[in-house]
Amino acid sequence: MANFLGDDVEKVVNSEVKLAVGDAEEKVIDSAAKSIKENEVNKMRSPFNFFQGDSPILVSMPHSGTKLITGMEQRLSEQAKALPDTDWFVPELYDFLEAMNISHISANYSRYVIDLNRPVDDRPLYTSKTTGLFPDILFSDQPVFLAGQTHSETLKAQIKKQIWAPYHQKITDELIRIKDKFGYAILFDAHSIAAFVPMLFTGKLPDFNFGNNNGLTCAPALLNILNKIIASTPYQQVSNGRFKGGYITRSFGKPHQQIHAIQLELSQATYLKDDCNNYQLDPAKKTQVSALLQQLFQALLTAGNPSDLNIKENR
Repeated sequence: MANFLGDDVEKVVNSEVKLAVGDAEEKVIDSAAKSIKENEVNKMRSPFNFFQGDSPILVSMPHSGTKLITGMEQRLSEQAKALPDTDWFVPELYDFLEAMNISHISANYSRYVIDLNRPVDDRPLYTSKTTGLFPDILFSDQPVFLAGQTHSETLKAQIKKQIWAPYHQKITDELIRIKDKFGYAILFDAHSIAAFVPMLFTGKLPDFNFGNNNGLTCAPALLNILNKIIASTPYQQVSNGRFKGGYITRSFGKPHQQIHAIQLELSQATYLKDDCNNYQLDPAKKTQVSALLQQLFQALLTAGNPSDLNIKENR
């Protein structure tokens, strides 16, 4: 396997996840598989949905899942049972991808099971307050679990192996396949979040929030294409503001190796019904946003390799 993702990612997606979690934890994983009920193990065999297209783009949706592992709902706080920090309806917003023949992967499990956009060793990505690999607080700063009901270390090890690792391995494999065919690959990490989250940011979030880790994860030309399109619309936008790109964007984005990665954090105010506490899709808003997203992808497909465009821009 070509190691264009970096040694840290290559370690955590190997078949046994030995180097990522350590030999001692690997033993715990093996014993966990024997001790946890068979039906719970079966529940962890489909960590994602995947469609393989025929284009240079792969879209990742790591926070759209709503499934919980067996017995977990009873351990959640009342606030967490509604799964408030889910990236609601993100697959529906991108329902045009298959018609465009664009590969996409979406998580089946809730981020409260495990956050796929965090490193497997849970090292901090941000200096400000946020949530980790196994979140214990909501974005409202309330607890995810009832007292004493968080995942055991044994269960955490199994979840890493059966949910986190396969998701990242599939991204790795698909990016390699895409790059081999087209000479480059673009990873578009698709997210959404409430417009007001005081724990994470002050005031109201702009509508479109692009992040490429301050220019490190994709050629500037790629971000310029997206920004130019949004700038011609009534929507507000910002690049590398509060959301600069999470672990998926930072770990897979290697523009010098023709792997470009960018994150979009979309404000849920752009497509959910107003003044509604149960996360209902607004059909009219959704139609407008989906059409704009489709325009973004069409522009990327038409433009070609972002690295080539970057050279032309700098002439």
